[in-house]
Amino acid sequence: MAKNMYILGVGLVIILVAVIWGVVSTIKIAADINTEFGVYIGAEPENLIARENLAKTMVIDAQYYTKKEIADLKAAGHTVYTYLNIGSVETFRDYYKEYESITLGAYENWEDERWVDVSQKAWQDFIADKAKELRKKGVDGFFVDNCDVYYYNHESKIFEGVCAILRDLHSGNGYVMINGGDDFVMDYLSAYGDLDDVLDGVNQESIYTSIDWENDSFSVNNHHDRDYFLKYLNLVKNCGKDRYAIEYTTSGRVAGKAAMLAKSRGYTVYIADSLELK
Repeated sequence: MAKNMYILGVGLVIILVAVIWGVVSTIKIAADINTEFGVYIGAEPENLIARENLAKTMVIDAQYYTKKEIADLKAAGHTVYTYLNIGSVETFRDYYKEYESITLGAYENWEDERWVDVSQKAWQDFIADKAKELRKKGVDGFFVDNCDVYYYNHESKIFEGVCAILRDLHSGNGYVMINGGDDFVMDYLSAYGDLDDVLDGVNQESIYTSIDWENDSFSVNNHHDRDYFLKYLNLVKNCGKDRYAIEYTTSGRVAGKAAMLAKSRGYTVYIADSLELK
């Protein structure tokens, strides 16, 4: 009996050590991956620049950075992309009032944002000018948000509007990564056979994790959505384009699992603990 209890005790210790080692390993993987890619669009310039261990490739909102601040980040070895919202407009932007008349409707879960009619020439010209302004600050390219306006309004004019904006951005010799946009990407690929004229890479949010908007919390995504997004990223890979992801969680264990999934599938992931992306 004593011998059996001893064997049982040793077995439990081994299991406990294995569990702890697995948790530590997954957290370490998450931390290591966050050194490659980081999305800091909610960070104040002075706070971000003062931080250590910033990701090698980063996304900022360059509208709020000076040319020198961006140059300092690049001199420190970072590739710097800027956030650029082409499919909606936020009420806090200094240009909101000018384009309020061409907005299409409220953006679910984002109270300070409205979808915009990207088929309007005035909006396309504005984005082109804004892109040139940001490029002059020294950014390496664009993290393009809300191509999902085509999901919100599935009309051909909206599709063509997104096409026009992305082609113009891509022709400006800057890297173009679009955030989400799976409906647009798949329809564009079906129509044109490749993605070469519109993007260099895709970022997908919430592949392994999920956002619970009602309870303002994060959870693990269901297998159906996860498999869909993994297939989408695989399609992008087959087109020779880069793949990135953002996962949201405050759990070290979940972060580790999300990071391990990214590593096994070959895409680059950023693990964020807040939607504010600071």
